[in-house]
Amino acid sequence: MGCVSGESSVSSSSSSLSGSLCRRASAGEDGDNTEMNGDEFPFERVFPVYARGTPKAESDSLLVNFSCLGADPIWDAVREEAKLEAEKEPILSSFLYASILSHDCLEQALGFVLANRLQNPTLLATQLMDIFYDVMMHDRGIQSSIRLDVQAFKERDPACLSYSSAILYLKGYHGIQAYRIAHKLWNQGRTVLALALQSRISEVFGIDIHPAAKIGEGILLDHGTGVVIGETAVIGNRVSILHGVTLGGTGKETGDRHPKVGDGALLGASVTILGNIRIGAGAMVAAGSLVLKDIPSHSMVAGNPAKVIGFVNEQDPSLTMKHDATKEFFQHVAVAHRGAKQNGVSRNGHTNGTT
Repeated sequence: MGCVSGESSVSSSSSSLSGSLCRRASAGEDGDNTEMNGDEFPFERVFPVYARGTPKAESDSLLVNFSCLGADPIWDAVREEAKLEAEKEPILSSFLYASILSHDCLEQALGFVLANRLQNPTLLATQLMDIFYDVMMHDRGIQSSIRLDVQAFKERDPACLSYSSAILYLKGYHGIQAYRIAHKLWNQGRTVLALALQSRISEVFGIDIHPAAKIGEGILLDHGTGVVIGETAVIGNRVSILHGVTLGGTGKETGDRHPKVGDGALLGASVTILGNIRIGAGAMVAAGSLVLKDIPSHSMVAGNPAKVIGFVNEQDPSLTMKHDATKEFFQHVAVAHRGAKQNGVSRNGHTNGTT
């Protein structure tokens, strides 16, 4: 977590990269690497903000505290993946250098990527990078969350090929990390800036999360498109959310009016959950469901409005991502339901023909 690497921007192990990546500044008399100028490495002509411009922390005290934890395996993996990708696709070498390999830690790289994705003519990438870097480098909770989130993408999303691909390309990951920064700003009282970020996140990624919402770590926003999370919503840890999910209110009421989602829950595509209701820990909500009342922990619900159709054995169904309607469990539920109907008992406990 944090800038735990003491290496220079590109270590000596990157010597196998294409010639453009291998051009290093010569070492000075004191042994330190000197800065590369624009003629030697002209990436500033390719990107709106050159990675070299990433601001440095005012104090190294935070970095020292985290360095005692040892190496950062996530960041190490990201760098190695980027080096391999640059070898396979030399045309991306400058992009990979500016986005990942020129940085000292995950926070710098992620701040650079987010700033360049969210910039517009009046909200400059340099300004955003200053804000993002300052927040991430001084908040241990965010440092933990960005790593647990990228691990969630890598482990649960079969389309996520590597840690670096999530950081570079997946807007679900980008959306949740940009929200985390906006949430920190909101809590600092910088509400106007937080709302401005929310607006840009919604415009660029199609993900609308109010900065006051409270979201745990180890979160997967699979695709992320169309996700809407309201102001007083609370989401626990290790939750998986597919595209089109809405955690909204039921009208014009004020106060605490949005859903609370427990740890390990799995929310399928296009699920709508309305009101100040609770989705229990480890619950699974089937795609397309409309949820209007509390859902017990480790239950499986489906329908419009949603009803309990069974219970799941997994502690955290969000980790297994097993929500295929053709799976054996659903077949057994359907058979049991048909048997009950044939015996004259409906699912609500009444005999057939009654209301």
